[in-house]
Amino acid sequence: MAYFKLPAGVRDVLPDECERLDRAEEALRKKFKDAGFRFIRSAGLEYYDTYACIESKIEQSKMFKMTDKDGGLIVLRPDMSLACARIAATKLHEDHAKLCYFTQVYDFSASGNSDREVAQAGVEVFGEKGVDADAKIIAFAVECLQAAGLKKFIIDIGHVGFYKGLLEESGLSGEGAEEIRAYINAKDAVNTEIALKKYGANEKAQAAILALPSLFGGPQVLEEAEKLTDNDLARASLAHLQGVYRQLAKAGIAEYISFDLGTVKSLAYYSGMVFTGLAEGVGASVLSGGRYDGLCAQFGKDLPAVGFAVGLMRVLRALENKEGKLC
Repeated sequence: MAYFKLPAGVRDVLPDECERLDRAEEALRKKFKDAGFRFIRSAGLEYYDTYACIESKIEQSKMFKMTDKDGGLIVLRPDMSLACARIAATKLHEDHAKLCYFTQVYDFSASGNSDREVAQAGVEVFGEKGVDADAKIIAFAVECLQAAGLKKFIIDIGHVGFYKGLLEESGLSGEGAEEIRAYINAKDAVNTEIALKKYGANEKAQAAILALPSLFGGPQVLEEAEKLTDNDLARASLAHLQGVYRQLAKAGIAEYISFDLGTVKSLAYYSGMVFTGLAEGVGASVLSGGRYDGLCAQFGKDLPAVGFAVGLMRVLRALENKEGKLC
């Protein structure tokens, strides 16, 4: 192997691209500061147990692991929301905090053209919950993508509570719930149906869960989803999303909003609304976030939390594909 080559999934950023990246970062930095967020820089190395031995754990296969001098297992930072939750719960001594960051996270499991070293800009709001807080974070996500230069993008919104409610109705839990979640995210209807039958889900629940991949589009999707279930948690989750949409429509940004109840993110990590930013010319999300009210409690202080991260290099790719240009 030639000594001058880089490992798969990492890259150098050359001068012209670095200038464009700097402009995007400057625009977001100003946006974060004007909105009252405070900057932090978390440690790049942390103990493996911080991410692997909590309820909302990161998969072992995703972490770059190494042994410290004392024999302890340490990892390169695999996730920034957990790092922020650790800081908010153990070091800030505040019941409300708005934190932001520019950093790198590392994903050992990335393959193909995926990045293993990911440049992110992100925000986390601790101590706020409810429809108002969720609508505000979505509206701010729209503002941030606009500030970075994007014009044609969509924020897809879902809610893990809807899937959890369908699980309650079906009697599924644990291993079966996670297996089926993975099939749903992969849009694998065949294995979803096989697993539902294997774990003994009733016919009504099977029909509702199998319908999840088709539940995407405008706000009418929420009305369609209501017809599929009588579960209180599922219906409350849909009502929450309807409340969020009303506020976003009132703010004049409904054109950027779509719903996707078939994207079911980790049930151990996320607690409520989840969302993803999609832009033309990029085969992956440029923004990802959601509500994770249980994270801080795992570090000793129970605080509601919601936030998102912007993939900076993916934003640049969208801009390079003439999706937009930097302001």
